[in-house]
Amino acid sequence: MTYQVRSLGPADQRLAWELGSLTFGYHERPMPPDWSSDTPGRRSLGVFDPDGRLVAKAVDREQGHWFGGRTVPASGVAGVAAAPELRGRGLGRLVLTRLLQDARERGAVISVLFDTTPAPYRALGWEEVGALTYYRVPTRVLAGIRPDKATTLRPAVPADIETVQEIYREVARAGTGMMERSGPTFATPPEQLLADYHGFTVAVDDGGTIVGYASWNRGPGYDAGGTVTVDDLIGLTPEATRTLLAMFGGWASVAPATLIRLGPTDPAWSLLARGDATPEAPQPWMLRVVDAPGAIAARGWPRHLTGEVDLELTDDVCPWNQGHHRLTLDGGHARLEPGGAGVVRLAARGLAAWYAGATPQQLRRGGFLTGGNADTDEVLRAAASGPAPTLHDYF
Repeated sequence: MTYQVRSLGPADQRLAWELGSLTFGYHERPMPPDWSSDTPGRRSLGVFDPDGRLVAKAVDREQGHWFGGRTVPASGVAGVAAAPELRGRGLGRLVLTRLLQDARERGAVISVLFDTTPAPYRALGWEEVGALTYYRVPTRVLAGIRPDKATTLRPAVPADIETVQEIYREVARAGTGMMERSGPTFATPPEQLLADYHGFTVAVDDGGTIVGYASWNRGPGYDAGGTVTVDDLIGLTPEATRTLLAMFGGWASVAPATLIRLGPTDPAWSLLARGDATPEAPQPWMLRVVDAPGAIAARGWPRHLTGEVDLELTDDVCPWNQGHHRLTLDGGHARLEPGGAGVVRLAARGLAAWYAGATPQQLRRGGFLTGGNADTDEVLRAAASGPAPTLHDYF
C-alpha cells in the first residue's frame, strides 16, 4: 500500500483530533471549536492511506535546550499516534523520518521527546538520557526545615515574571538539557502564567532582590489524600531554597503529601533525605542528534579542553550524519568536519547519549561505541562531562 506523508492543513484538524484523542484517551471530550494541531512553533505531519484516511501523525515543536551554557535548536516531538489496526507496520517510522528531515531543514540540530515506550524510538536513533520526575515527600518532613529570617516570601505579580524567567534561565544555563522557556511555544502572558497556578511565590532577600520562586497547585481535600504539587522550586541562594521548602511544610495539617519536581542534583536534596522521597510517575525523555555538525557547533564545551578525535558515525535514518568526521575542540567551541580516519565508531544512539554526558566506558558497555583508545576516551569523556540531564517541562 502506498502512503502519502504531508503537512496537516486546516481541513485535517478533526482527523488529527480524532486520532490523537483515541490514542491518548481523551476521545470522550468534544473537539474544542478553536483547537488546531498547528499553533505558532508547531508543525504537524500526517500519513494518509490511498482513501485519504489519516493513519499516523506527529508534531514537530520548535524549541531550544541548554547544553554547555548555550541554547541548542531542537525539535520537540509530540503527539505521535498511529491507527490501532496499523500499528507495527512502519507508519511511525515513516512520519518520524520525514519529521527529522523537515526539522533539520528549518534549523533543528537535536530532537527531544517523552517516550511511552522506548523501543520504536530507539530503532530510529533516539536514546533515553533522563526522566522528568515528581517526588512524593511527606509534608511533615518539610515542616522540619527552618526558614531564613532575612528572606521573605510573597505572591508573585505580573511584573515579577521577567525576573523569575531569568532565575530559571540562570539555572538552566548551568544545566544539561533544560528547556529554554522562550519562543513561540512559551508565549504565555504573565497574567495567564500566574493564573495557571493556585500559588506562585517569590523569595526576596533583605536587599529587596528576588532570589527564588515556586509555582504550585493545591489539590482537593484536607484528609490523608491532601496534596500540594510543586512544578518549580528554584532558589539562587541556599536561604531562598530553604525558605521556599519550609513554606510547603506549613501545609502539613491539611495536605500530608507534597509532590515536587526535582532533578537528580537539585540543591533541594541537601535539605531532604532521599529515603523520604518516593519517585512518582517518572516521565523518561529521549534525545537524538538530527544534524551532527550543527549539534556540535551549537552547544558549549569545556573552555580548558583542546583536542581532536576522529569519528565514524553510523545513522541510517539521518544519512547526512554518516561517515568519517573529525571532532575538534578548542577553547569552549567545537566543530565536526568531514574527514579523518574514523578511529572511534559511534552509533546514532551512542552519539545522543554521549552528547548528554554518557562516558565512553558506558557507551562501550552498551555496544554504542567501538574503537579508540585511552586517549580518545579521555577527550570524549572530558568534552561532554557535566550535570546530569534534567528537564522541568513536559510537552
